[in-house]
Amino acid sequence: MKIASELVQTVKKAKYVAVLTGAGVSAESGIATFRDPDGLWAKLNPAELASVDGFMSNPKLVWSWYQHRRDIVHSTEPNKGHYAIAEMEKVFPEFALITQNVDRLHQSAGSNDVVELHGNIIENHCQKCKKPFLGETTLPDGELPRCSECGGMIRPSVVWFGENLPFEAMAKSEEIVESCDLFFSVGTSAEVYPAAALPVKAKQYGATLIEVNPNKTAISHYADFRLEAPSGIALPILLEKLKEIE
Repeated sequence: MKIASELVQTVKKAKYVAVLTGAGVSAESGIATFRDPDGLWAKLNPAELASVDGFMSNPKLVWSWYQHRRDIVHSTEPNKGHYAIAEMEKVFPEFALITQNVDRLHQSAGSNDVVELHGNIIENHCQKCKKPFLGETTLPDGELPRCSECGGMIRPSVVWFGENLPFEAMAKSEEIVESCDLFFSVGTSAEVYPAAALPVKAKQYGATLIEVNPNKTAISHYADFRLEAPSGIALPILLEKLKEIE
């Protein structure tokens, strides 16, 4: 794909680069999205599988679904987009990565200090007392793991519908959008708030906004530049272009 020289020059001059990633990046590794027409929420009921009420009503169903998703993640590898974003961390004087994804593929690709807006499905904690759970989660008798402190049911450390995003993650994200001078929105539909507001806020604070997405989104008209391709295609090419003008 062709990348405009003006875009390359703009990126080259950046001092503090921030990246927000969404489900499209994980989809490039074969992990199903949620909100696309053929995504998981078109086939499954979010209220049953991704809410506290759903968990309390049928904890075994919810737990088994997340165990299934963990199995998928554990058998999945980061893609070229993940590795390109990890490489970007080394290129710019300051760099920040915010993700809506819960699979930790960014960390597997080598990214550090990832801000996880929606938590992750790798870790677990007690629904009742909130204590992190480090014990065995695959129990031979099919029973749910329980907290050793209070006996509460163990759940994945992912943000469910109706729950607030982690305070520290949101505070850090706000700090990033206020400080960065270049903001990439990568593989996100820009439909899930408050994450969807971050690219526009960054632009309002003076950052150049670059969208990387094969499809137009709700924030496309705000973007200063658009790379109409998946991250695994666009970002490696952009990195190569940056090296050419060193």
